[in-house]
Amino acid sequence: MFSFPDILEFSIASYVDTAVDWILSTFKGFFNIINEILFFSFDVTEAVLSFIPWFVMILALVVGIWKLYSLKTGLVLGVILFLIGVFGMWDKMIYTLVIVIISVIISILIGIPSGIIMSKSKKVEKIMKPLLDAMQTMPSFVYLIPAIMIFGLGKVPAIFATTIYAVPPLIRLTYLGIVGVDKEVKEAGIAFGSTPMQLLFKIEFPQAMPSIMTGLNQTTMMAMSMVVISSMIGAGGIGENVLTAIRRLEIGKGFEAGLVVVFLAIILDRLLQGFANKNIKTGDNNAE
Repeated sequence: MFSFPDILEFSIASYVDTAVDWILSTFKGFFNIINEILFFSFDVTEAVLSFIPWFVMILALVVGIWKLYSLKTGLVLGVILFLIGVFGMWDKMIYTLVIVIISVIISILIGIPSGIIMSKSKKVEKIMKPLLDAMQTMPSFVYLIPAIMIFGLGKVPAIFATTIYAVPPLIRLTYLGIVGVDKEVKEAGIAFGSTPMQLLFKIEFPQAMPSIMTGLNQTTMMAMSMVVISSMIGAGGIGENVLTAIRRLEIGKGFEAGLVVVFLAIILDRLLQGFANKNIKTGDNNAE
């Protein structure tokens, strides 16, 4: 009486497995092309970043942060980046950074257009909202399953899983930014004869930029967290050190690798916030 009746139990696992098998067999060629593109993009990006001397990268960070914030902030972040090398994880930091960069670029290509379409179509909005809710509440480890099934092990499935996990905030905040544009501003644009495309790119998009940049920041931070989890499927990088430390119960090495992840996240966060603030100020000056 107090146990759930067996006759009412129903499993969808077999249906999901059948659907996945059909997708893999039907779109095998397409997935192979995606795999080659991501593999090539990773190798090229890693080669470019690895070619830059470590001291040049630190100096460029200091100067860039100096321009965005202050010399003091630039020196602090420069020291933080220097400490990553001191910990002996410079190469793994580059590897992790490449995965994050590619994942964020793909998220931008998917997220911003999806958010725009979502803001313009009520039907798309009704479909996307529950889908985004599901994507943001789904345990991050679940994203590793389709990544492994489609691309196997290594850096390509890590990029795939990281992108899926990180893209929802950018879609949602792009949508909210455009929807939240003042109606009077849009009406003024329409009154002056703006076409829908002009209204989008000259009025709505600039007004929504603070929200979009916040979404980009959140996407980048989520990509950083997912990269560590992706080490479970052979992604490599800093996450591999964290995973190894957990397996061997090496608290010191795990803490050290965790600090490197935090350092890299802080650097990326400050860079994105600096660019966002600069773009917002530029937009306000242009508006005046």
